[in-house]
Amino acid sequence: EKGYETGEHAPGLKLGGCGAYKAAHHIIKTHAKVWHSYNTTWRREQRGMVGISLTSGWGEPVDPHSQTDRDAAERYIQFHLGWFANPIYRGDYPEVMKNYVGKKSAQQGLGTSRLPTFSVQEKTYIKGTSDFLGIGHFTTRYVLQKSFPFLQVSSYHTDRDLAELVDPSWPAPGPKWLYSVPWGFRRLLNFIKTQYGNPLIYVTENGVSETVQCPQLCDEWRIQYLKGYINEILKALNDGVNVKGYTAWSLLDKFEWNKGFSERFGLYHIDFKNKDKPRYPKASVDYYKKIITANGFPNPREVMS
Repeated sequence: EKGYETGEHAPGLKLGGCGAYKAAHHIIKTHAKVWHSYNTTWRREQRGMVGISLTSGWGEPVDPHSQTDRDAAERYIQFHLGWFANPIYRGDYPEVMKNYVGKKSAQQGLGTSRLPTFSVQEKTYIKGTSDFLGIGHFTTRYVLQKSFPFLQVSSYHTDRDLAELVDPSWPAPGPKWLYSVPWGFRRLLNFIKTQYGNPLIYVTENGVSETVQCPQLCDEWRIQYLKGYINEILKALNDGVNVKGYTAWSLLDKFEWNKGFSERFGLYHIDFKNKDKPRYPKASVDYYKKIITANGFPNPREVMS
């Protein structure tokens, strides 16, 4: 969406309303081809696994008693995670995506939907092409219904008919989009379990950045973030979700998309101004070492079960 619709990221194309859907369509078909290639050529010999890693936030209805808010929150997830996961696990785009993009396309006077379609053969070919699901997760939004007039320039965001809100009490130590909301992760993981037949899950990205450098490397907020989110994964495990592994994002400060070096997700601080790029452990390094050494919280009583 940022590469093919808003142009914020490379390749910087502004193909409003259709570019992101076309790019995603090709990604899904290409992923399936890679999976089948491995399955037929290498699996018997190597006994490896091929999956896909999808990043998704969690959408919580503003009013859980409102059907329109619940529907909007469902759309948020289906347009986010379901866009890619549904074809791979269930054989086609989510019905709500097909309905909403189709309806908006018709209102624009287009003969066909801006959301591409899979042939019967493609659906069969794509379904089941994942031995595991990688999940990147960082934050949560409250969601409510918001209608966009069809005369407006079409886009992925207006197709969804929803608005995203945050709770001002949520900690937000880093960029404006990343609020610490650990309970959303457990809900996302349970959603995956219910929607996609409880697949094998590896958490491939989960972490928080800072925009203000802490000269003492005292990233207490990152420790609290990791503690909260890993604890919610433990709760999801107790719920029966099939989470097999976890990766903190990230080991080192690095080049962060269009933010460059200004946003730092690393457990290790990198001095980018020094030609040798020396690395310094932040406080979170020692905390995370204890967690991975114990394969859990060293003192189980410090977290809620």
